[in-house]
Amino acid sequence: MDETHAELFTDSLRPHAASWDQAGQLPAGIVQDLARAGLLACDLPVRYGGSASSPLALGRLCAELGGVCSALRSLVTVQGMVAASVLRWGTEEQRSRWLPALAGGDLLAGFAATEDGAGTELSAVASTLRRDGAGLVLDGHKRWVTFGERADVLLVLARLDGHLATVLVETDRPGVTTESVRGLLGLRAAHVAHVRFDAVRVPQENLVAPPGFGLSHVVAVALDHGRHTIAWGCVGMAAACVDHVSAHAAGRRQGTVLLSDHQVVRARLGRAVVTTAAARELCVRAAASRQDGGPDALLDTVIAKYAAARAAATVSQDALQLMGAVGCTADSPVERFFRDARITQLIEGAEQVAEVRIGDHALRGRTRRPAGGQGTTDGPAR
Repeated sequence: MDETHAELFTDSLRPHAASWDQAGQLPAGIVQDLARAGLLACDLPVRYGGSASSPLALGRLCAELGGVCSALRSLVTVQGMVAASVLRWGTEEQRSRWLPALAGGDLLAGFAATEDGAGTELSAVASTLRRDGAGLVLDGHKRWVTFGERADVLLVLARLDGHLATVLVETDRPGVTTESVRGLLGLRAAHVAHVRFDAVRVPQENLVAPPGFGLSHVVAVALDHGRHTIAWGCVGMAAACVDHVSAHAAGRRQGTVLLSDHQVVRARLGRAVVTTAAARELCVRAAASRQDGGPDALLDTVIAKYAAARAAATVSQDALQLMGAVGCTADSPVERFFRDARITQLIEGAEQVAEVRIGDHALRGRTRRPAGGQGTTDGPAR
């Protein structure tokens, strides 16, 4: 991936982001446009159609996308989540079949895990797979699937032989139906849908990893990859908000006084700059951990995602406050980022779940959990 070319391509999309959000959809052909620009699953090895981009390069790309359109960043995120899972846990036959199509934009992927009774606690999924001859039959109802409205293939979490398993399901198979979700608070152009599977027949070879590995291994890889890209996307949103509100404060007059002449305004801008910079450094640290494959890579990614999502939410709220009515209009990037940022505090691990996980790490070896304490997984997921 050529980072300069990627930045120019992403910047060319900036004028369209507000209209995409208002329309609730991305334009036809955007998947192929992203693929041609080398932005889909760019961290895959070259032999599978990627460019072997480092975690830092992938992060910087998602920061650029996040500062333009969170729905675009979500597309790159979900495509990467599925690709990362297949790369890590798929067979060589599965990698050769699916990964070039994902990197090349021939297929759009979705990640279907969340259900009515399984959000934060993904181990509670009720969707089922059963064996039927040489194949599998899938039944279930998945909720809030990002790009579920347009996805060509879904990575689905379900139960098989009493164990959690993951399977790749093409959406043109009989029995797959989608219900579009409109009017969401944020990520309105991310084609979110509820997806139902009614006796959907799937080949055995679409099963990714053995039963029992579905949540702890395959989904874990997907969520970890998702957190990394979301964290960087949040940094991009926060940085964009700083730019917008700084330009507004420098040019906005109240009577004869510039908004930027008020100390309280400069102080709030200063806090926004520091908050954004701190989140970026945590993302850089996480990228370095991921590159090295160190023991703290997973935790560093959780910390980065937690801090960056909070930064995006805080900075966008402060920017909205300083911009007043100007920031509240439908074509204001700050208004859109304010809505999108709140969603990032929920997906791929709600911030309360992240706090518990980070706290558990801090207490490791120092205390014992109370008897009967409950654990959680890292949802809600897409």
